[in-house]
Amino acid sequence: MTSLIHEFLKPGTNKGMFYGGQFQKPHKSDVIEVLNPATAELFTTVPNGTADDVQAAVTAARSAFGSWSELDPLDRSRHLHAFADVLRANMSALALLESTITGRAIREMNAQMARIPEWLEYFASIAIGLEGESNVVKGGYVTMTHYEPLGPVALLTPWNHPILILVKKLAAALAAGNTCVIKPSELAPVSPLVLAALASVAGLPDGVVNVVTGGPATGAALCAADDIHYIDLTGGTSTGRKVASLAGERLIRTTMELGGKTPIVVCEDADIKGAIAGTLFAAFVASGQTCVSGARFLIHDKLYDRFVEGIAARAEQIIIGDPMDETTQMGPVISQKSKDRCLRMIAQAKADGAKMVAGARPLDLPDDFANGFYVRPTVFKDVEKHHELFLEEVFGPVISITRFNDDDEAMEMANMGAFGLGVSIWSRDIARAHRLSLKVRGGVVWLNDHHRNDPRSVWGGLRDSGFGKENGWDALRAYLTKKSVIVRTAAGHDDWFKGEGRYG
Repeated sequence: MTSLIHEFLKPGTNKGMFYGGQFQKPHKSDVIEVLNPATAELFTTVPNGTADDVQAAVTAARSAFGSWSELDPLDRSRHLHAFADVLRANMSALALLESTITGRAIREMNAQMARIPEWLEYFASIAIGLEGESNVVKGGYVTMTHYEPLGPVALLTPWNHPILILVKKLAAALAAGNTCVIKPSELAPVSPLVLAALASVAGLPDGVVNVVTGGPATGAALCAADDIHYIDLTGGTSTGRKVASLAGERLIRTTMELGGKTPIVVCEDADIKGAIAGTLFAAFVASGQTCVSGARFLIHDKLYDRFVEGIAARAEQIIIGDPMDETTQMGPVISQKSKDRCLRMIAQAKADGAKMVAGARPLDLPDDFANGFYVRPTVFKDVEKHHELFLEEVFGPVISITRFNDDDEAMEMANMGAFGLGVSIWSRDIARAHRLSLKVRGGVVWLNDHHRNDPRSVWGGLRDSGFGKENGWDALRAYLTKKSVIVRTAAGHDDWFKGEGRYG
């Protein structure tokens, strides 16, 4: 199966959509160009799916739903473990594909890819243990509950972690007995197509995993499809509002993991060496392009100058270059639009009076990468609460640093703005760190660490960062509906309109 992945690694490969267990020709010839962000050159194209393509994929998902949902959870579990084995066997090739499409450094992608099968294995395992309840209730009745899958569901995935975020959703949805139609980001749509093909190789029945590629109109058509019964989106807040509106019209449930402006609070008693190392990772892994990227640094006055000097020096040392070079530590951002946003926000931060302490040096890249979408790791200190850089998400390697004098001031600044996804707090006093975790607004709070993820650790945000949860039992149950069955065990029967029996 590695041969299929290597086929997609060849520039220009376009095998169409994937649904019903095979690659399919689109209904129209429109394509979306996919660029290599490291070079800004055209890498390949994918179909720009129409409403007809979406309907064909949804129909395939419906055809597969009956047999997949009726499998015993043990049998579904075996399928998902086999899928995990196939991913593990093809890990290196998948990492190459992800790096090519996203610009992520291959060292980073290899590390991330190594953990992805765990999501399939975890949800395959816990679904076996999902049990209903029964109760004897008043009047001679027994009530029983059990869980049922929803039907075909829509998974809308982003470009920054195309396989990881997809597998997080897919594992829970499939373990629950649903079938899936995936609409990946138009910026990084290739690896989800490959993943769907790998699911078939692993033995999942045709139509259980389906992918339609395209832009916003394709996503809107999928969300509006009559036979879609749940929408799971990771994306921007503006996209989330549109998807929530479509879901609201149809009265179907959603999970949304949206934007963030992640605060990092470093107290005066923190291990400064550990805090600098950990928050450097938080800020610049994936070129700062994650929803929980450390972006708003709040540093106690007593540590402020030492911390700024330390993290600025480390940021300047990050090796930028060819994502395929094992020595490269950071690649480009995903697109020219993303690069332009970073540069505009850097210019605005300067105009606002913040002081740039890292990132001013010009990039020195080989000619092959001179046109790539690279942004140097950039650090601003003395950023004030009203500055754009303090409040708005950059989604790139640009961070702000602001000083605080006490815990109340730190919490006030950490909770500013409309987001509430990730937070990290750094203090040697774990009781203090825990107290602060109860006061800060965020769905995921790390103490003395950042950006750690596990299939057992519940993940999700508040307010403009979305709602619903990924990972853990919460995610599995979100893809199920709970049915109540009431059994009469009392002798005889009631006849209300003859004055016999009771009401209710």
